[in-house]
Amino acid sequence: MKKAILGLSALCLVAFTSCKEDATQKINSENVAAAAERDATAGDFPTINFDETEHDFGTIANGTPVQTVFKYTNSGNAPLVVSNIKSTCGCTVPSDWSRDPLAPGESAEFTVKFDGKGTNQVSKTITLTTNTEKGAETVKIKAFVEKDPNAPVSKAGSAAIKQVR
Repeated sequence: MKKAILGLSALCLVAFTSCKEDATQKINSENVAAAAERDATAGDFPTINFDETEHDFGTIANGTPVQTVFKYTNSGNAPLVVSNIKSTCGCTVPSDWSRDPLAPGESAEFTVKFDGKGTNQVSKTITLTTNTEKGAETVKIKAFVEKDPNAPVSKAGSAAIKQVR
């Protein structure tokens, strides 16, 4: 049994060492150089910096549409791509952003429109899908929405029951 294991081990050793000579001859130096360059820049991600990450519209009347512009800069070492921008609901609409790569040091912007509906303090998050290390970046808008003075007033807990005859 020991002789069989020893013989099998020797056979495997010969098989593995004989393959090394053939494998080294098949390596393409151009591929090695391209892989080294790719590995050297693998950690270079774009970095996005916003002029402001939260915009406060202050106090607005219910139903008053407002908008703001978020400006950002690529402060990383690789081109920045913003592939999508979405909000938490349909009352907040991001628009006007470029899907083209943004070179390091360049700036861009996008617009966020808020329909002004809601009551009291309202906060919305806008998410950017990017090629940064995190993969997604967020900005926020907020506003204090006043009640509509023309809206009908309803008392909580009062209900009328009609009798049917």
